[in-house]
Amino acid sequence: MRLFVANLKLLFRNRQLLFWSLAFPLIFTAIFGLFFGKDVGGGSVALVNNSKTELASSLETALEKSDLFSVRTESSVESAKKLIKKNLASTIVEIPATFGQNTPTAAKTIKIIFDPAAQQTSAVVTVFVDKFLTGVNYKLQNAKPIYSLDVEKTVEGTFTYFDFVLIGLIGMALMNSNIQSLAINMARYREDKILKRITTTPLPTWKFIVAEVAAHLVLNIIQVAVIIATGVYLFGGHVGNNIGLLFVLSLLGAVLFQLIGFVIASATKTASAAEGMSTAITIPMMFLSGVFFPIDQLPHWIFSIVSYLPLSPLLRMMREGALENLSPWSTPMNLIIVFAWILVALGFAVWRFRLTEE
Repeated sequence: MRLFVANLKLLFRNRQLLFWSLAFPLIFTAIFGLFFGKDVGGGSVALVNNSKTELASSLETALEKSDLFSVRTESSVESAKKLIKKNLASTIVEIPATFGQNTPTAAKTIKIIFDPAAQQTSAVVTVFVDKFLTGVNYKLQNAKPIYSLDVEKTVEGTFTYFDFVLIGLIGMALMNSNIQSLAINMARYREDKILKRITTTPLPTWKFIVAEVAAHLVLNIIQVAVIIATGVYLFGGHVGNNIGLLFVLSLLGAVLFQLIGFVIASATKTASAAEGMSTAITIPMMFLSGVFFPIDQLPHWIFSIVSYLPLSPLLRMMREGALENLSPWSTPMNLIIVFAWILVALGFAVWRFRLTEE
């Protein structure tokens, strides 16, 4: 127990480790929370309503009541374009002066002007206005649509892109802190002859390693709790009701990444080499394992490869449990891949890891 406490104190005194474990993922959580959190809309729309008709007022009211975007009323297109230049709006909806009038020469077209850099918002606005006008056309023609659309979700509940990324950031934090820390620490201990000295003491080497691993697991629990609390309470994220399952899967992932850290320490002779190899492994996985976007959007041949990376099945299980309320056994292949990586990494570490270079 004393050895465990001593290792835990060393971890919390390591500023570089604390950065990768806490500060680094929290920075990402704050960035994505500010852009995609609960108080972030789908963009800002500048409305130029030149018409005084009831139809124009109805459209203006519909736009303002929509929670898809925020609406700013402007007196002219020129002033609205200035908002776009200042990044205060991305799309302009211009209603002509005669729109909605019951005269032959009345304008029947609404103009949408958008910034090409914000096509997502403009697409949402275009669909919204088009749907509004379609409803008006049906009403004026006393017609009813023949065909309709029935939308059904594959899972209950609603989650956002930020919820998706929040789980990814937990996996990223576990990967970075454990691989980087274990690989560099073990390589440095061996390089500084600390592990060799341990072999000359009554202390069994395995107890030292177990204490090191256990201390990291405690740090991982704190790490996951802080990320979840920040994402949920500051930025309105959702992680479902399976918090216990999320922590269990996080610890499973922590064990996997610690073993990968031992593999790196086994394959390198110096701490600097371990740091370089750790970075070369974690950076590609951070972008190719689905931390920030679904990997099924990748070309099929790339997807068929990256879906077997250690982080990929772990994130799939964590998201299924947190966002879809599913058990890890619902997709057993994910568990199989994770445990396969654990066995491979454990076997390699047992085979190659040495306390000294002698």
